[in-house]
Amino acid sequence: MNARRITLLLCTAETLGMAGFALFAALLPQFQTLWGLSNTEAGWIGGGFFLGYMLAVPVLTGLTDRHDARLIYLWAMLLTAVASAGFVFAEGFWSALLWRVLAGIGLAGTYMPGLKALSERIDGASQSRAIAFYTASFGLGTALSFTLSGELATLGGWQLPALLSGACALLAWALVYWGLAPKPVVVHAPRNLLDLAPLKSRAVLAYCLAYAMHNLELFALRAWLVAFVVFSGHFQGVDPWLSGTWVAMLATLIGMPSSILGNELALRFGRQRWLIGVMLSSAMLAAVVGLGAALPFWVMLVLVLLYAVTVTADSASLTAGLVSVAPASHRGAAMALYSCTGFTGAFLGPLLFGMTLDVLGDQQLLGWWAAFALMGLLLTLGPLALWRAGRVQEGSRHL
Repeated sequence: MNARRITLLLCTAETLGMAGFALFAALLPQFQTLWGLSNTEAGWIGGGFFLGYMLAVPVLTGLTDRHDARLIYLWAMLLTAVASAGFVFAEGFWSALLWRVLAGIGLAGTYMPGLKALSERIDGASQSRAIAFYTASFGLGTALSFTLSGELATLGGWQLPALLSGACALLAWALVYWGLAPKPVVVHAPRNLLDLAPLKSRAVLAYCLAYAMHNLELFALRAWLVAFVVFSGHFQGVDPWLSGTWVAMLATLIGMPSSILGNELALRFGRQRWLIGVMLSSAMLAAVVGLGAALPFWVMLVLVLLYAVTVTADSASLTAGLVSVAPASHRGAAMALYSCTGFTGAFLGPLLFGMTLDVLGDQQLLGWWAAFALMGLLLTLGPLALWRAGRVQEGSRHL
């Protein structure tokens, strides 16, 4: 099986498996009205998906050092199908939170194990580019989810996209089951299921913290962008000519080429230099993007799309960087740690964003500005960690 076919197969399965990813975010204003949710409660449900991911990913990804990642992937995709379709039974805060947590556990067993299955079947220069396409497909799956959720909900209510997302996950399972051959696992020395060896590497820890801050910013944007567009229309007293779900879909789609191109630029100019530059640029944009609600709609749209580019331009490069610095014998454990810390940020981002809106007011421009600006401020911890790790590595070379 050649590299291109493996990459296409796993990217397609990933995209289909994420059809239910943005169901809650895409219809957030509707769910807040339907269930009487506060912004903090909405933040909990939006972040609950990543809470499930965060809790499960150390175990599920760590298992790929013992078992073929394909096996973990298949079982987790079945859970994704059940959790996505099961959301139709949600009736309020607690039941919605439960189904989203289960869906997050499903993603924990498919996203990084899928990456592991990809990286261990492709060698050489093709590996970094395959990882870039796989990572970027996360954005494509998110965009598909926003589109399906927003458009199908107008046809048959929010239950229709929930059911369809479950069907898409089953199709993804079938693609991998019949399209990806099993691969024997290389035998390593016995180790604990929760392998702590990656904690000894400063470079791995730096990438983990940077990924956490990247995800905090990225998923706060994806969780609250639809609501931000709705607020912008209300603030200006106009009906936006592009719906919130379409803006979110465009912002997510633009992240795919941004992520791939970002990895190419990182290979050309140096990974650390690129990551520090693009993350600091994104932090500066975050400090002003919330004020876009007071500007003409087309200006706000341009600002949001530009911000979406900077938010995602570091994504593939961060993941490829982690794979490059992690020892082959502990790569699954390193990916588990990377994913766990990264999606801790993904859980906290939507929640902190919602809490900020509750404190300062979701009908106030100040609230939206502060929520976005807080994400940018926290993001700066990422480039700081990468810079410090680089200084330590540089110093060790001169000893």
